[in-house]
Formats: sequence, C-alpha cells, structure tokens
Amino acid sequence: MRQAQIIRSNTFQWALTVAGVFAIFIIVLFGFIYWQTDQYLIARSDRMIARQLNVIAALPSERQPDAIDEHLRQDSRGVQYAGLFAADGRRIAGNLEQFPPELKPNDSVQSLSVVRTLPAGRETHVIRAIARRMPNGDALAIGREVDETREISHVVGQAFALGLLPAFCLCLLAGAWLSMRAQERVEEVNQRVQRIVAGDLSERLPHRDVDEPFSNLAAIVNGMLDEMETMIHALAGVGNDIAHDLRTPLTRARLALERGRTNATTLEQLQVVADKAVANIDHSLTIITALLRLAEIENSRRSAAFGNVPLQEMLREVCDIYEPIAENKNIKLRVEAGHQLNVCGDRDLLLEAVANLVDNAIKFTPEGGNVDIELLRGDGETIMRVTDTGGGISEQEREAVLRRFYRSDKVRSTPGVGLGLNLVAAIVKLHGFRLAIHSGPGGRLAIICPDRQD
Repeated sequence: MRQAQIIRSNTFQWALTVAGVFAIFIIVLFGFIYWQTDQYLIARSDRMIARQLNVIAALPSERQPDAIDEHLRQDSRGVQYAGLFAADGRRIAGNLEQFPPELKPNDSVQSLSVVRTLPAGRETHVIRAIARRMPNGDALAIGREVDETREISHVVGQAFALGLLPAFCLCLLAGAWLSMRAQERVEEVNQRVQRIVAGDLSERLPHRDVDEPFSNLAAIVNGMLDEMETMIHALAGVGNDIAHDLRTPLTRARLALERGRTNATTLEQLQVVADKAVANIDHSLTIITALLRLAEIENSRRSAAFGNVPLQEMLREVCDIYEPIAENKNIKLRVEAGHQLNVCGDRDLLLEAVANLVDNAIKFTPEGGNVDIELLRGDGETIMRVTDTGGGISEQEREAVLRRFYRSDKVRSTPGVGLGLNLVAAIVKLHGFRLAIHSGPGGRLAIICPDRQD
C-alpha cells in the first residue's frame, strides 16, 4: 500500500518524468556523438585514400605495381584495398578482383561493395574508394574499410548501457526517496493539523531554520496559529469580562429600583433612585459603545478616510479639551509641539487615541502633578508622547494593560471600564503605528509614527 502511494505521488511522477527526459537527452547526445565521430572518421579516411592515390599515381607506371604491393603489405589490419587495371580490365596488381563497375574514375570518394582476394578466399566488403584513369589508359583504384565506425558504434552502445541505465535507476531511486520524505513530512503535518482541529491550540507545524519553501510556509502558518491562539484566548476571556463588567452596574440599577419601589415615599426619593439607576445603565451603555467602537476600528472600516493630519493643531485641541479637567485636580497640563509635523491617518481616531492617553494620565496623576503632551521628531519617525507624574505602569503590567477590561488592583476604585488603552492600541494598529509603554515611576506612553515609504 505504501509503495503504491509512493508511485502515485506527484514527487515520484515528476522524478519519473525527469528521468525519462534525461534518458531521451542522453540517447540524442550519444547519437549525435556517434554521428559526428562517424563523419569525422569517414572524412579522415577519404583524405587518406586520396593522398595515397596521389602518391601512387605520381610514380612511373613500371613502379606502380610494386608500390601497390608494398602499400598492401604494410596493412597489418587488412583494411586497405588497391588495384591497378589495364585498359582492357585485366588486373595488373592489388587485392581487388576487378575494377568496380560503379566506381567512377573522377577523383571523387565513393562508397561501394567490392570483392577482395585473400589467401583464405574471396570476400565482399563495403568500402570507401577513389579511382583515377592514368595517362597510359590504366585505371588505379584505392579503397579503405571504415571499420572504426563499427568499433565506435560498439563502444558507444556499451557506454550507453553502462551509463544510462544506472543513471535512470538513480533518478528513480532519488524520486522514490524524495517522495517518501515528502510523504512523511505531509503525514506529520496532517497529524499535527488534526490535533489542532481537535482543540490543541499549542500544537505547531514542524519546520527547520532553513530557507526552503516548505519551512517558510510552516513558519508563516505557525505565526498565523500564534495570532489565532492569542485571539481565541482573548475572545474566551472577553465574554467573561463583558458579563462581569455589565453585571455590576445592572445589578446596582436593579437593586436601586427595587429599594426605591419599596422604601421611597416621596417624589424626590424616587427621582434619586431613578438617577442612580440611569447612571448605572449609562455605565453599561458606555461599555457596549466602547466595544462597538473597538470592533469598528479593528475591522478597519475607517481606513478609507485617511488623509493628511496636522499633529500640532490636534495636540493643542486635546490640551484645550482637558485643560479644565486638569485644573479641577490642580494638575498642570502642558503641550510642547514646536514642530509642524503631519502624518497620514484619520484625524478623529488619532485625536481619540491621544485623548485617551491624556485622560488616563490626568485620572491617575495625584493632585499637584504634571501632565505633558509632546510632539517630537525622531530618526525617520514622528512621536506623540504623553508623560505624567503618577504611579506609572510596572514592567509586569506592560502587556496586561492592553487587554480588554484589565484594571490593576491599584486603580480599582478609579472610575473606568478598562478599555481605554485597548482602544488606543487598536487605533495605532489600524494606522500601522506603534504604541510604546515605558515602565517605572511616572507614566510615559508614546505613539510612534514611522515615515511612509511610497
């Protein structure tokens, strides 16, 4: 079953295709080498017999028979042919039985079949030959077997068998190994995905720290799973947080109404009870409105309204809004925005984010303290920073304060719903900015706006 899966796998099929293409390429290559070698040997033989013909033909007629006999005696391999024939066709010298009738004495090399006389008998061979008519009427023919081509063909065939077949088998083995390796990785991924689907959100896909597509994909998927795990845990806690935060004001409103119905005896007492109930209901509506606002921002429905935002004017507007509130607490609120800096974004959302930071700073700064709003220019970025002389945020709470409905034990008695910084973080993320929270005494939060790279 496993072997059938390997054979049917795409990796093995591709390896088989590549092996087939490789085999065809090798066959064509060997054929081209053989053809080129054959042509070279034939051309060399043609030049050789043409040179021999010229040498013998240049000798006096009485020396030509001896020259032919000497030429044939030096042929240890028995591949040379020669013949000198009289005008009437009688053989004068050589190992050719007769002058080949198809051989034209025009100094051109031709392929033909000839009969050679040997001590063991007569043999017919295909040779390359050339002939010339002598001035005295004799005909001289010189030929040679191109036997090297047959030897080359044999050598090429052996090389093809010994080289191609192992290479083809090696390709198939490599394809089978790659298919098994890929199948094992896919099976491991399937098992882990099944565990993730079953609810094990801590499971991750296997990957190695190498630059390969599968590992890169696994790293991306693992990053996505990290985000999903964080979101799911956040959603799991949000429901409980919403129920808890809405239950308290609604319970207070219900108790106030019940006590008013039971104990109120005058119109003024009923109005006081109604005012308390309305205040608690308003608190619940504030929570719901903030959650809807967060959902709207996180869905990026406002990104189409981005434009050029002058930050100096916006920060001064925030200062004007919160200056009366700061004066009521005897807090000195200052804005330092000497630079004319702009960013691309939604002015209303950015104003809301800075206003939330200033509101928190004033809320958690004791009387007689300071709150500063600053507009700074950094290295390739614009910074809006809000600092105060309050208790600040501890190192352990830097991440926690961004969660919905989180309220530190130190500020439980302070009015609020625990959504301010979460709302700021959502606005900052929508704009592609960063929210920096500095720990230690005194609050210091900054919205960092990197320059856009168009």
